[in-house]
Amino acid sequence: MNQRSADLLNIRPEIPNAKVTPDMSKDERFQNETLRPIIKFQNPLLLEAFKNYVIKHKNAFYELSIKRRLDYIENAIQKDIKFRNSLKGMVIGQFTVEEYKCYIQNSSALNKRMMSMVVERLKDQIQTFEISVLV
Repeated sequence: MNQRSADLLNIRPEIPNAKVTPDMSKDERFQNETLRPIIKFQNPLLLEAFKNYVIKHKNAFYELSIKRRLDYIENAIQKDIKFRNSLKGMVIGQFTVEEYKCYIQNSSALNKRMMSMVVERLKDQIQTFEISVLV
């Protein structure tokens, strides 16, 4: 393992409830060992990226009901390819080389897991997107 990999692994938060068991699939193991800690670590950046996305789209988000805001988050990530790719880059950029080699073996399924986790994380923190909080 090179210094970059060691440094990346050292700065990641530990997630005690992200269990890894021998009977898990490779994808589930990757999700719990790699994606969860990285997404948690990148949370402040992911929040800022979404706030910027809302601003670039004329703040229409703030005029929506809570349910429609949740849908907006999901649609922004699922349908806006540039935005989704930007978010994926924020996560993939934190992979070690070894993790990247594992990721590219099944990137399609892992991308779905990754984006699903990011959507849920943003939805769970929807209160951080209130205008009064942004000022």
